[in-house]
Amino acid sequence: MASSSSCSGDCGKNGGTAFTSCLSPCPPGRLPSSLSATSAHSVSVNSKPASNQDAFTVAGYRAASLFAKLTPGPIAHASAFALSGPLAIAMRPKRLMVERHLRRINPGLSGFALRQATQEAFQSYARYYLETFRLSTLSRRQIDDGFQIEGFEHIERAVAAGKGTVLALPHLGGWEWSGRWLVDQGYGLTAVVEKLANDDLFEWFLEMRTRVGFDIIPLDDGAGLKVNEALRGNKIVSLLCDRDIVRDGERAGVQVQFFGEQTTVPAGPAFFALRTGAALIPLATYFTKRVDGHSTVVRPPIPVSRQGSLREDVARITQLLTTEIELLIRRAPEQWHLFQPNWPSDPGYQGMNTSFNV
Repeated sequence: MASSSSCSGDCGKNGGTAFTSCLSPCPPGRLPSSLSATSAHSVSVNSKPASNQDAFTVAGYRAASLFAKLTPGPIAHASAFALSGPLAIAMRPKRLMVERHLRRINPGLSGFALRQATQEAFQSYARYYLETFRLSTLSRRQIDDGFQIEGFEHIERAVAAGKGTVLALPHLGGWEWSGRWLVDQGYGLTAVVEKLANDDLFEWFLEMRTRVGFDIIPLDDGAGLKVNEALRGNKIVSLLCDRDIVRDGERAGVQVQFFGEQTTVPAGPAFFALRTGAALIPLATYFTKRVDGHSTVVRPPIPVSRQGSLREDVARITQLLTTEIELLIRRAPEQWHLFQPNWPSDPGYQGMNTSFNV
């Protein structure tokens, strides 16, 4: 299979840049452009003077976080759901894109059922941010009470093998809840986050994730080497794998068939599993109807072996992983937080030059 990935034979060279091109960051350090004043075009690892707009954005997120932390769970959840309705109305282009993605998964979806599923997608995304704000304030018992996990033995075996674990995730449900649960069990979690042009906001999110117990790797030129070191130290590293990154106007992923159309997805999970011997495990965490309720599904490890060139093996394994990710998304497509063009046939795909989720 042809690959546009930059993860070719030179990925292992020193310097970290080639490693970094294989990464897909988790969203905690990345904010939805339509919900904040942060520019959707800015991806910066350099400091810059804070503007009044930046300060307003940080203040807004701090206020939302404070509300989520101080409000009882049921009321906070009801507030998030109430907010999702006006957001769905105001964000018409995003709403139409969500409808398009939902119909891609279920072509028979239409009318009221489609509108309802679309609204549930916005509710799910609002809940994701609500839980992100509350996560560090909850006790271990609160995390555990509504949490169910299927297939945890796959993670246990991977950790016992001592070669590191790559958890490959879609942008779905509440993955951070399962991350916090892993931390509480003593396993820990390392996550890659993309840096923001708004340095103060990035530092605030970084501090919040650190309080949860996550080890954070900012996405910069040294990130790939740090991920490599974490895996060789037998750590668990989470990498999102259902949406390609656009950096400097180019997509760095590999070509796969994904829900019936060819597109690109990140090469990172397959690449690092191949280079380090780490287990490559698909995982998704779903919201349940219970307040603070979650159900995590851990799939068996993807077979990782060298059969051809590194480029060919990355492409082959990434396709196997993408097929597994499809199955996980199909379980609850209304919880898939994909609000942007993701396939060449999607309106706006060619001109998209940001890796924001929303």
